[in-house]
Amino acid sequence: MKKFAFTITLLMFSITAFSQQLALDKDKLFDFYQNQRYAEAAEYLKENYGKDTDDLKALTQMGYCYSMAGNNLAAEQYYSKANAIKPNNLPILFNLANINSRRGNTEKAKQYYGEIVKLDSNNFIVYKLLANMYLSNKDSLRRVYLVKANKLVPTDGDVAADLAELYAIYQQNGKAYDVLDVAIKADTENYVLQKAKLPIANQLKKYNEVIVAAEALLKIGVDAAVIKDLAKAYYYTKKYDKAIYQFMLLEKMQMHNENTLYFTTLSYRNLKNYKMASIYAKRTIEEGISPNISNYYALLGLAYEENQQFSLANAAYKKGLSFDSNPTLYYRLAILYDTKLKQIKPAKNYYKLYLRSKPDVKIDEQEIKFAQARVEQIDLTK
Repeated sequence: MKKFAFTITLLMFSITAFSQQLALDKDKLFDFYQNQRYAEAAEYLKENYGKDTDDLKALTQMGYCYSMAGNNLAAEQYYSKANAIKPNNLPILFNLANINSRRGNTEKAKQYYGEIVKLDSNNFIVYKLLANMYLSNKDSLRRVYLVKANKLVPTDGDVAADLAELYAIYQQNGKAYDVLDVAIKADTENYVLQKAKLPIANQLKKYNEVIVAAEALLKIGVDAAVIKDLAKAYYYTKKYDKAIYQFMLLEKMQMHNENTLYFTTLSYRNLKNYKMASIYAKRTIEEGISPNISNYYALLGLAYEENQQFSLANAAYKKGLSFDSNPTLYYRLAILYDTKLKQIKPAKNYYKLYLRSKPDVKIDEQEIKFAQARVEQIDLTK
């Protein structure tokens, strides 16, 4: 509320200054601002100043009004004209950068922010905004700007989290840990930063720290990522029963994956529970294999077949069957043996296997009829 009152006060000063130069109805203009009728305010100013005015205050005021009204095109036109009259003006450059960012013109926004940096090399906000314009952590400029922003304000949580993530990607876990540690000390209740620190602390073998922090976080609310980090910390400190308990929680939440199943397997093995270790070893293998892999082999085999590489097609189809009894694979093998390899006996066998594999009667109606007919024809030729 104080911020709004302060803004209105500033606008009143601006309105008063304008009204001294032109016959503006300052009460009317103030009413536009107070009721957030910015488009009407902009038109009112344009009527009084004229659309071709060179008055800097008028240009920036109209640019502001159009920007607040969501008319970014008009706002950019007025701010651009103001920038031409008075270059290197920080508020004008900020507005131009912000408008272009909203319009999706990232390169132009970067250009304006770059001009601000030349004028003010210690401007934290600009470095933060510039870093966010480079979406990939592989972009070197994103790193440059995040490092500069973090150096200027090491306690900013957003910058610290982004920079730590970037460091972690490049296995610079010590730097990532230090960046987060400083920001967390400045904001001890920033749970986002605390959660981000857990996997990095695990990488640095700070397992006891992870356990204490994760247990505290889980008292606040259930979080699968925190449970996973806690489970791993328990595993590495040889508290295998506790590790298994946490991994089981992930399974109940349907948040398990190949990695968590692998650690569950290792935990059971270290407890010499070989029965459960074998069960989870199989589950780990199954989780690591894509459910679509048989379809991929079917596609590979078809490519070989169409290229007249029949032996390779045969091998690809059979490899696919080692992962899943896919009806398509049985059908492709039957067709391959029947029409390309001219081996009737295995062809008949694969036609039968195809029919037993319960293909979809609606989608594969033609293939089913053909397989049935072909089996009957082969039997008649005996």
